[in-house]
Amino acid sequence: MNNFRLLLSGILLASASAVMAQGAKNIRLNEVLTNNTASIVDEYGNREAWIELENTSFTTYNIRGMYLTTDRSVLDPKMSVPERIKRMSVIPNGDPRTQLGGRQHLVFFTNSNPSKGKLHLTLQVPMSEPVWIGFYNGNAVELIDSVTVPALAADQSYARHGNSWSVKSSENVTPDTENFIATDETKDAKLKREDPHGFGITLLAMGIVFFCLAVLFLFFWLFGLIMRHIDTAKKVANTQPIKPITKTVEITHDIAHATGNILQDGLKTKGIDKEVYIAVISMALKQYQDDVHDVESGIITIKTKNTDWTDEGSQMTHFSKPMIPTSHNAPRIPTTPEIR
Repeated sequence: MNNFRLLLSGILLASASAVMAQGAKNIRLNEVLTNNTASIVDEYGNREAWIELENTSFTTYNIRGMYLTTDRSVLDPKMSVPERIKRMSVIPNGDPRTQLGGRQHLVFFTNSNPSKGKLHLTLQVPMSEPVWIGFYNGNAVELIDSVTVPALAADQSYARHGNSWSVKSSENVTPDTENFIATDETKDAKLKREDPHGFGITLLAMGIVFFCLAVLFLFFWLFGLIMRHIDTAKKVANTQPIKPITKTVEITHDIAHATGNILQDGLKTKGIDKEVYIAVISMALKQYQDDVHDVESGIITIKTKNTDWTDEGSQMTHFSKPMIPTSHNAPRIPTTPEIR
């Protein structure tokens, strides 16, 4: 498992290195001006020799930590990296302009002092002599691009055009801009120059059309789905009558009430209200006290008992008897027949 992790880490590291290396190779030397008397000025109004870099890709790449040099001795493969770095000028970090976007350019002033700014390098570029310029990756080992600039007159530049280089006159120098174009070039002319066969504009137009079609498809699909659900809901509402639904709600309420009683009072009550149980028990106790039923366990039985209410003779005899006074001369209350 550990060996697999090490192998995977190695593959990822190699892939990342390859991607970074591929990104670095998209940064190229684009234009060089060695004798600046009428070209661009720096932040302090000074005219200095300059070197322009271009990002030839359409992705952003940060060029900080990469190196520029005019010392050919760094081409010696036996030279150590620390010794090679001493003969180079590093592109410092800390400036957002080193985050070079796709198809963008960046100018560095040479024969200068880094204290003036992040784009000022100590790189020594002679004014009227041929000079070799090398552009190295951040490891100070991999040579990304190089060019030998011939001796140039004042304000002339040496510029790349495709895979070739040529001298440009002072009026055609284009720092921070693509080479060999007029500054007043129209957008149509620029598009025609950059895309002479029209492949780019064709792909762009087709992409826009397909994107719009996809948006329309998604909109109408969602709209149809919503409408289908609305129609289904209407059909269900029209086919289901109100009364059965109301009766169902009532039955459900009754069941819920009985279930609540069962849950509250236990399963023994079987959903019968406690008031009913209390009344039944009270009646049973009353009947027990009156000796109306037997004493069988768990069974309430009401026994029949004969009474004298139906005997007319006894009733008449009872009412015809004279009242017999009791002792102490107290009147005796006539007795009433027993109700059984």
